[in-house]
Amino acid sequence: MSDVVQTRIRDFIVENFLFGDDSQPLPGDLSLIESDMVDSTGILELVGFLEEGFGLTIADADIVPANLDSIDRIAAFIERKKAA
Repeated sequence: MSDVVQTRIRDFIVENFLFGDDSQPLPGDLSLIESDMVDSTGILELVGFLEEGFGLTIADADIVPANLDSIDRIAAFIERKKAA
């Protein structure tokens, strides 16, 4: 998993869901949903970012916590999509 990919995802989350407040560390395995950092609308924003920023097409069936619930899971999902 690329550090560059994780950094881009982390930066997007800090900017859009934490309003630029990066004073607290954001662990890669932190659940974005359970921590109430991202809601359903936020997931749609995240999907838009991933599609545009990484040149992906994300199917509705791919929009599940197993793919999008943490920075680590998102980065792994991107790697799988790019490899396919």
